Amino acid sequence: MKTHTDRPNIVFILADDLGWNDLGGFGGSSFYEGPHINRIAAEGMRFSQAYAACQVCSPSRASILTGKYTTRHGITDYLGAATGERWRTYGRCDKMLPPEYGPRLHPGEITFAEVLRRAGYRTFMAGKWHVGGKDAGPEQYGFETAIHGFWDGDRRYFSPWPNANIEPGPAGECLAMRLAQETARFITRHKDEPFLAYLSFHHVHAPIQTTRERWEKFRKKAVAQGTPEQRFIFDRNLPVRQVQDCPVYAGMIEAMDDAVGLVLDTLDKLGLADNTLVCFTSDNGGVSSGDGYSSAMLPLRGGKGRQWEGGIREPLYVRFPGLVQPGASCSVPVSGIDFYPTLLELAGLGVPPNQTVDGRSIGALLRGGQDRALTERDLFWHYPHYGNQGGDPSSIIRRGPWKLIHYYEDGHDELYNLETDQG
Repeated sequence: MKTHTDRPNIVFILADDLGWNDLGGFGGSSFYEGPHINRIAAEGMRFSQAYAACQVCSPSRASILTGKYTTRHGITDYLGAATGERWRTYGRCDKMLPPEYGPRLHPGEITFAEVLRRAGYRTFMAGKWHVGGKDAGPEQYGFETAIHGFWDGDRRYFSPWPNANIEPGPAGECLAMRLAQETARFITRHKDEPFLAYLSFHHVHAPIQTTRERWEKFRKKAVAQGTPEQRFIFDRNLPVRQVQDCPVYAGMIEAMDDAVGLVLDTLDKLGLADNTLVCFTSDNGGVSSGDGYSSAMLPLRGGKGRQWEGGIREPLYVRFPGLVQPGASCSVPVSGIDFYPTLLELAGLGVPPNQTVDGRSIGALLRGGQDRALTERDLFWHYPHYGNQGGDPSSIIRRGPWKLIHYYEDGHDELYNLETDQG
């Protein structure tokens, strides 16, 4: 078995729109099935209070790559969202007009991929980028090799797929599995060198699509659950799903899980598992309202695009044999801004002096220790936009168990104690 001692391999797996309670994590789902992803949790540490940096994708992804709050890197809404008077073309009669936001990662940003590459890592990215167009792709931000798509609103999960630099495979080939296969090939090619593999799934974003076989499997499971008394409730401005029983969405989770399993099996077969940090998380909450109305985040309120816990709390599982105790759990609040300093610390590297970072390394937590600076810090969110899923222009501060939401339409505030009301 070949190891790199203080230069561990890194496999960072990012789901799209997967909710906090869509897997077997804290609370767990009895309907969806994800044994391979749950294996990462069982063999590593689960974080029960992990947060995305935003309730929608592009800001959150930019924060993961840069370690910065959305207000600092400037991408505060998903790329492509209408702003100003263009918002009226959606037929919405909202009180405010959404402000402009950064259209791409700033050219001066130094991602964690760039830092690792400078230190001799081979760097690879597969899947969804969505923090810049063709002139601001992953190749411009530290990824030596990148297989990604520019979807332009046309999203398909089975070959042939449009507008992507991924050559279509056989008709009906699953995109998630193809991305995993490309990741496995990269790992195999560079098994004797330290590497970063950033696997960024398009699953489980709408439009939800699965095979007939998976749909039939989970349709039978949904029927066996029985008909719920109430599948949706109306929460403020849109219906919100209350039950996990969508067989198409369940099929998407299973497809993504099979793809994760392929990557884990590759690490095992090559003897790399013991020296590879594997991190699995999502970019924002699951979709309980708007888009596909595909899942329920209960006991958390809301979902993607919304300012409540269901919109920003995420699954986060980290496996690193020899450092992280199997089956460990952590309840310290952590954020997507923390990945940047964490990955660099575990690779024996520091944050570049010309890269301002808002996050803090969670290395001490992974080792089973405490970090007073993490437990006592405040966390912030800023989303001055209207979400497609019913979210309101707002900002959030979390201090200890307290969560304050400020609304920009009328200036009112909501204050919650998450110890007594985690939803």
